[in-house]
Amino acid sequence: MSYLRDPAEIYRESFAAIAREVDLSGFPDSLHKIVLRLVHSIAIPEIVEDIAWDGDVAGAAKDALAKGAPIIVDANMVVAGIMKDRLSNGSEIKCFLRDESVPELAQSLATTRSAAAVELWRPELEGAIISIGNAPTALFHLIDMLADKDCPRPAAIFAFPVGFIGAAESKAYLIEKELGIPFITLKGRMGGSALAAAAVNAVLIGDSS
Repeated sequence: MSYLRDPAEIYRESFAAIAREVDLSGFPDSLHKIVLRLVHSIAIPEIVEDIAWDGDVAGAAKDALAKGAPIIVDANMVVAGIMKDRLSNGSEIKCFLRDESVPELAQSLATTRSAAAVELWRPELEGAIISIGNAPTALFHLIDMLADKDCPRPAAIFAFPVGFIGAAESKAYLIEKELGIPFITLKGRMGGSALAAAAVNAVLIGDSS
């Protein structure tokens, strides 16, 4: 079978196809790269209808990276998808899900390990980039933490938990709470690590994409 094999040409053709199918007129210019990469990551142009955001999330994330802020994620699959070679200024990707204290903490809090791991984000949270691509309970727990005015504030939140239980509700909760922190999310059940990583990568690549 004859098929396209050149990586650069596949990349160009992919984004040309997305540009033909996606209407970006409802988004600020600063979000265009993120939206295009979200669509590219799961090949479903229709998701643009359910993308919600608040504030200049791309600008806030870019500024945070320029300061060497960490990228804190809820799952190692998000870690795997982020372009680590694009990191600079001392920024690191951090996931606490496998920390040895998490199982006992989850038991004491009567919650999931993903939510319990969010408790370990506190010392790293100030000015950080948050990218959630798996657990709705992680987003719920983060929102409740941030409702406390004494909790450190991240610079930006990429919220893409996925699933049949709690995913749509956790993202609706983020929108409803009006935390004053720039965010982007995808309403409904859809989400996943590919989306969470793609949003971060769009900022890391910046003008070179």
